[in-house]
Amino acid sequence: MADPMELPEPDRIEGAPHPRETRALVGQAAAEQGFLTAYNGGRLHHAWLISGPRGVGKATLAWRIARFLLATPADDGGMFGAPPPPDRLDIDPEHPVVRRSMQMAEPGLFVLRRGPNDKGDKLSADIRVNEVRKLREFFGLSASDGGRRVVIVDAADEMNTQAANALLKMLEEPPRGATLLLVTHQPSRLLPTIRSRCRELRLSPLAPPDLARAMEAAGELPGPDAEPLGELAGGSVGEAMRLSQLDGLKIYQDLVSIFAHAPRYDRPRAIALAQSAAGAANATRYALILDLIDQFLARLARSGAGHPPLIEAAPGEAALFARLAPDAWRARRWAEKAQDVSSRAAHGRAVNLDPAALILDTTFRINETAAAYAA
Repeated sequence: MADPMELPEPDRIEGAPHPRETRALVGQAAAEQGFLTAYNGGRLHHAWLISGPRGVGKATLAWRIARFLLATPADDGGMFGAPPPPDRLDIDPEHPVVRRSMQMAEPGLFVLRRGPNDKGDKLSADIRVNEVRKLREFFGLSASDGGRRVVIVDAADEMNTQAANALLKMLEEPPRGATLLLVTHQPSRLLPTIRSRCRELRLSPLAPPDLARAMEAAGELPGPDAEPLGELAGGSVGEAMRLSQLDGLKIYQDLVSIFAHAPRYDRPRAIALAQSAAGAANATRYALILDLIDQFLARLARSGAGHPPLIEAAPGEAALFARLAPDAWRARRWAEKAQDVSSRAAHGRAVNLDPAALILDTTFRINETAAAYAA
C-alpha cells in the first residue's frame, strides 16, 4: 500500500501550478465580482456552484474565495464603525491563512477530492462516501473556535451517488459558519437537489489575450502559436497547457495534413501518427490523438453548418473544411460520422484494442466518408 501523501493530487494539472499556488485569476472578473457583491450585501450563501469549462480558473477562484473568507474577519461594526467593503479577493501572501493553506495545514479549510482506492496504491476513480464522511469530523473539530469554515469540493462531478447523497444532507442542514464551494465542469451531472441549494458562479472561456496572460502566469510562454493553441483549447488555460506540453498543436496539424487531399489521404503519414501512439508509454499521447480527431470532426461539421473557425488551428484547415463540408447537408453527415468515430474509439479503449490499429482504422473511415461527401 502506497503512502497517500505520495499519490498525485487529483486536482492538479500535470506541469501546471496547483490552484492554491496560483496568485492571480485572469479573465474572470465578473464571477469574482459576483461573489463580492453578495458578500458585501450581506447575502453570503452557504453553498456556491463554481461552474464552467475545464481549465478556465474555477478551482483558482474557489481557493481565492476560501482564503478571503478565512482571512477576513466577520464585520461586527466595532467601535470605529465598519471598514469599507472589500473590492478584491486578494489576501497578502504573508498572511497566516495563505501560508497554512499553501501547506494544506489551514484548520478552517477542508478539501474534498478523490482519495486512495481500496488497495491504497492509486487514486480512486471517483469521490466516495468515506471521503464525504470526513467532513463530520472536520466540522466537529473546528466548531469550538466559532470562526468560518470552508469546504472546497473539486470536482463535484466526480462524486459517486452515495457521496453526492451524503453531501446533499450537509447542504440541506449546513453547519453554522460553513461555506461550501463546489467546483463543477458539468453541472448537469450533479443531483438537481444539489444544484438547487447552491448559488452559481459561472466562469467563461478565456479570450485569446487573457489565455496568453494566464499561460504566462502559469509558467508556460505561449509563443508564436498562441492563437491556434488557444483556438484548439477553447479558451481553457488547462487544456492549452496540456496541448503545449504534449505537442498537441503539431498532432492536429498532422491530422489536417493527412486529409488535405482526401479522399486521397496521406496513408504513410497516418501510419506514422498511429504508430506514435503504440505502447503503454504513449498512453497519454494516444488519448490526446483521439481527442483531437474528435475535435477535427466537430470543427469540420460546424464549418459546414455555417460556423467556420475564426482562427485556423492548422495551415490549410479552412480550405479543407470548405471542400469536405461545403453545405449544411454534408455538415450533418460529418456530425453523424463524428458520433460514430467517438463511440468506436470509446469502445476500442474499453476493450483495449491496439492503439495504432484503432487510430489507423479511424483515419481510414474518415477518408471513406470524404470519398462519399467531398465536393
